[in-house]
Amino acid sequence: MIRKILVAALATSLALASSAAAFAQDAGKVGVVVKIGGIPWFNAMEAGIKERGQKLGIDAFMVGPTSADPALQVRAIEDLIAQGVKVIGVVPNDAKVLEPVLTKAKEKGIIVITHESPGQKGADWDFELASSTGFGEAHGKLLAEKMGGKGEYAVFVGSLTVPLHNAWADAAIAYIKKNHPDMTLVGDRYGVAEDVDKSRSTALDLISAHPNLKGFLAFGSQGPIGAGRAVEERRKVGEIFVLGPFSPGQGQKLVKSDAISGGFMWNPKQAGEVFVTLADKLMKGEEVKDGDEIEGLGKVKPDFENRNIIVDQLVPINKDTVADLAAMGL
Repeated sequence: MIRKILVAALATSLALASSAAAFAQDAGKVGVVVKIGGIPWFNAMEAGIKERGQKLGIDAFMVGPTSADPALQVRAIEDLIAQGVKVIGVVPNDAKVLEPVLTKAKEKGIIVITHESPGQKGADWDFELASSTGFGEAHGKLLAEKMGGKGEYAVFVGSLTVPLHNAWADAAIAYIKKNHPDMTLVGDRYGVAEDVDKSRSTALDLISAHPNLKGFLAFGSQGPIGAGRAVEERRKVGEIFVLGPFSPGQGQKLVKSDAISGGFMWNPKQAGEVFVTLADKLMKGEEVKDGDEIEGLGKVKPDFENRNIIVDQLVPINKDTVADLAAMGL
């Protein structure tokens, strides 16, 4: 009798597992291509993608290229098209380079969702957890406070072709120019902030070339890390202030030593979850409507013309918050 019960229980478990797998397969695959794999920011995003996928019964996964090369993203998207996924998510390195391949995906009936690329051509929707103006101005205001409203500063972005990073930079520079005329921008901006080594070497060069340099604004998760290391190397902690979004786990030692003065971020794990939540909604044929409550975004007011869903959920990174944020795996 016990043997029969065990056999029946095993059969039931296998049937349930098979049903769950079949459900996930029927729900459709969701593949998310990020800027670069293996760094804490996108590791946290991957955790959000996987956890939300498991919760919703969706086969959701992340693809992380080995470098922040738009050509590698194009190749990854082509692979996902060939696999027949139902949804492709992307955090673009170059919005323009990706337009043709994203358009190709849409023509094949694949839903396309982007992040960090408002107004992306070829996307069904782009979502942001921070508005470009609010995010840029918050950093510009904080840098001005740290620098006492005067001195030279430099701006890093992930790439000169990443629209969102450059929109943040535009907003920060405009805020500083309007409110702090004694602050001077060195050069224009440097497209190095997705590469920690390039950020470090560029910061070292700028420190050497500009004795009056007092600040770095680095938009791109590796920019503050690289610039912070350069400031430490040159023993300029307390003299040169580094600000920007970065992974707290990666940067907490630099924050505690004051090599990084702080910044703001949104939760990349939450962004990963939103990718899957939106994918689930769109795969079911549901429309995004004004006033919708979407988990991870809250109540939304979509920009239907540009296909953007933008909310402001800024999280400050400083000595008081960095340890708790790092403990969350961010």
